[in-house]
Amino acid sequence: MKNHLIKVLGFFTLIIAIFSCSSDRDSTETPTVENKAITASETSVSIPEAGGTSTVKITMTGKEWVAVSSQDWCKLSVTNSSSESQDVTITVPANPDLIAREATLTFVADGSSQKSVKITVSQAGRTTLYPSYNTNPIAADASGMSSDAITLASKIKLGWNIGNALEATGGETAWGNPKTTKALIDVVKANGFNAIRIPCSWNQYLENSANAQIKTEWLNRVKEVVKYCVDNDMYVILNIHWDGGWLENNCTEAKKVENNAKQKAFWEQIATNLRDFDEHLLFASANEPNVDDATQMAVLNSYHQTFIDAVRSTGGKNAYRNLIIQGPATDIEKTNKLMTTLPTDKLANRLMVEVHYYTPYQFCLMEKDADWGKMFYYWGAGFHSTTDTAHNATWGEEADVDKFFKSMKTQFVDKGIPVVLGEFGAIRRTSLTGDDLTLHLNSRAHYLNYVVKQAKANGMLPFYWDAGGMGDNGSALFNRNNNTVFDSQALTALVNGLK
Repeated sequence: MKNHLIKVLGFFTLIIAIFSCSSDRDSTETPTVENKAITASETSVSIPEAGGTSTVKITMTGKEWVAVSSQDWCKLSVTNSSSESQDVTITVPANPDLIAREATLTFVADGSSQKSVKITVSQAGRTTLYPSYNTNPIAADASGMSSDAITLASKIKLGWNIGNALEATGGETAWGNPKTTKALIDVVKANGFNAIRIPCSWNQYLENSANAQIKTEWLNRVKEVVKYCVDNDMYVILNIHWDGGWLENNCTEAKKVENNAKQKAFWEQIATNLRDFDEHLLFASANEPNVDDATQMAVLNSYHQTFIDAVRSTGGKNAYRNLIIQGPATDIEKTNKLMTTLPTDKLANRLMVEVHYYTPYQFCLMEKDADWGKMFYYWGAGFHSTTDTAHNATWGEEADVDKFFKSMKTQFVDKGIPVVLGEFGAIRRTSLTGDDLTLHLNSRAHYLNYVVKQAKANGMLPFYWDAGGMGDNGSALFNRNNNTVFDSQALTALVNGLK
């Protein structure tokens, strides 16, 4: 009983002591806040892919806060403040990528990480890789554009390629040819050609590679060369040539989205810049796209579809312009097998198909013997050598020309789709001498004459490939340095093929 009484008295004594101490402190001190508060009006902010701003309010009880952004692209109007309430504007530029991105903003009060608040800033990726360059579409203009593909094809007689010039890597003169002049085009016209194909590169002439923006100077230069031709009443085919292979070597699902974006950006710019030319100007989607099967063909057709849609979208005369799409590898056999459907065009009867012809390879392009076979120096009936039989053609002669060209007539021409023979030719082997050289040159002239004759017979439009080389294995018809005829034998053969 005694021990219990002692415990009770001790407990009351402790309670009295606690209240006494508490009363003394309240009368002499102001209580402190151990965790100074910092808050934000938002914990997450979303900015559109085109960029923009958003304003948040930061509230604090403390001396000062500082802010840090985890990403350089996310900027703040205020990065430190001692105000209890502060508006902060978040500024984010357009997202240059297809992938969404995120930044974290951290506001720290009084230098203590335990007194902080975070805001997450998110931004969607671009829906397209490049901006639209169809910035001023105009109303459709049918003036000077009356010819559909069949009618226009009937007006094109014989074409010539300005090869190794505007498509040359490193600049127009980088592959040994001088800058193209009006005088050269005049000479070409005067010698029987009424059409010019301009192989052209664009990717090396970008002002801004991130946006696929073509330099104005290059767009104007191409326009200048087109004008040389159109002013001469010549028809012009302008394309995107090899151009570093960005499209030609990538007819794949992996590159489909990226390449369609570039195809759209390029053709919107090209088409807009050249929109005022009449039907003398035709656009060609590509050059020799590497395609071997139906899957790759489907990707190529998507590139062609993008090309057609981009050109048409710019309006003006482009709403009626005749357009050219390339068969797989522009190879006749592959085109016959794989190009079973064409992309769609809102305008009927304004599409042409393009193939090339360098058959047989051993005669047209092969420059040295290989373990699998020898070069052909002599081609065609009546033009084989009796002394150098190892270099006579053994395939790809007249009967094959007939067969291949007839297949294009059946598949396209007879269905109202003209076929452009965008390139053909055979190199000149001037390392030969004597009778061998004479026979070779005569055989080459026969080849060129026969290809033109059979192309016209099957409704195809022949464009001779001239790379400008005047030496061994060259193909020049004209001397571009002085604008004169260089190879009169080949030129005569080509022109006579029309007769």
